[in-house]
Amino acid sequence: MKTLDKIPTGKVERAGNLLKAGAKVGMNYLKYYGDKITKDEAEAKETLNKNNAEDIYDSLKELKGSALKVAQMLSMEKNMLPAAYVEKFSLSQFSVPPLSGALVKKTFRKYFGKNPEEIFDDFSVESVNAASIGQVHKAKKDGKELAVKIQYPGVRESISTDLKMVKPIAMRMFNIKKEGSEKYFEEVEEKLFEETDYILELKRSQIFSKSCEHLPNLKFPNYYPELSSEKILSMDWMNGLHFSEFSAKNNSQQTLDLLGQTLWDFYMYQLHILRKLHADPHPGNFLVSDENELLVIDFGCIKEIPEDFYIPYFELADQKNLRNPEFFEKKLYELEILTNDDSPEEKVFFTKLFFEMLELFTRPFNAVEFDFSDESFFQEIADLGQRYAKVSEIRTMNTNRGSRHFIYMNRTFFGLYNMMHDLKAKNVKIKNFENFKKDIEVRSATQDLSGL
Repeated sequence: MKTLDKIPTGKVERAGNLLKAGAKVGMNYLKYYGDKITKDEAEAKETLNKNNAEDIYDSLKELKGSALKVAQMLSMEKNMLPAAYVEKFSLSQFSVPPLSGALVKKTFRKYFGKNPEEIFDDFSVESVNAASIGQVHKAKKDGKELAVKIQYPGVRESISTDLKMVKPIAMRMFNIKKEGSEKYFEEVEEKLFEETDYILELKRSQIFSKSCEHLPNLKFPNYYPELSSEKILSMDWMNGLHFSEFSAKNNSQQTLDLLGQTLWDFYMYQLHILRKLHADPHPGNFLVSDENELLVIDFGCIKEIPEDFYIPYFELADQKNLRNPEFFEKKLYELEILTNDDSPEEKVFFTKLFFEMLELFTRPFNAVEFDFSDESFFQEIADLGQRYAKVSEIRTMNTNRGSRHFIYMNRTFFGLYNMMHDLKAKNVKIKNFENFKKDIEVRSATQDLSGL
């Protein structure tokens, strides 16, 4: 894969890159209309999606940063995008063009005053893993193998500009209305700024790994503050297969169930005990060791779950509350799904929509054990999304629904459910995390994290 000697950082330069992609997409549509005359409609549409996905991704991967992060987030929405987009955008999780060696050394000189080979006993200038915000290099120091994550130049500085460019596309794609939409984009912007603060990530990584180290079959790297800075993060090198590579192998059901239980317990412990979430559960952030342990290698995106959101959210995860119309309506107002400005039609429509969504998505929480290999469950999710996407009345309604906290909570569950489905994990014990509570540690972790 070719390396990059330069990343566009200026507003005009980055916007121009996206405009070029837009022009290519326009040409693809012209070709599509021609293909419809000579080819089957489904075949023509498949070619269109493939060409558009490739051209859009090729543009975003040169920009890196927030623009590429959007592609990464979209790749998790398997039931929303055509397969061609999911396949192409998923590359942003761990496979994009890396920085050249010259740019890597320039970053080290800026933050340490030295080249990497002067700091480490051994340093591979070639990246072993490149994603949306940074890339990873292998190094050695005092006999230890290390992974050194380096942030791309200009990523943090271009966040606000990138979001302004992506905003119109996102608003059209998700039918977001301008009025009242700022809270959602502010939430995303805030989290992206946090993800580009490696000093903050270092602190969070140390606290989270300490808080969860007692969970079985789960491993975390050690982190090294003296070898880290705001743009460089050094940690232990963890040996294992990328989660995607592992789940594509022919593994025994016993192994898949073990890893599924490990992943589920990890997330339920964070959610219900720590009330803080590793809100970026995509395959690029996890490895599987030769001993079938789950290795967590990235804590860049952390979402704190406030009490006034957590309580009504999980009250509605209880099926008996869902089926209590008066209680259900009250909680919809608390979660900002319904508003006092809603018309009677909007109230009826969104009450029905969210009942169907919650009844479906909360089924695992109402079971003692759940089978995430059940294709019918995931097909129901896909069918629900497609059915409401075709409802013409929704275009005339105020569709900005829900607290801003839904963005990363939903992102977490979409990612978690997809990973559990990739594993085809069966007989997952839903409340198994309760066996691992540590009251003293939990209070300490909550206090430590409250200031981050």
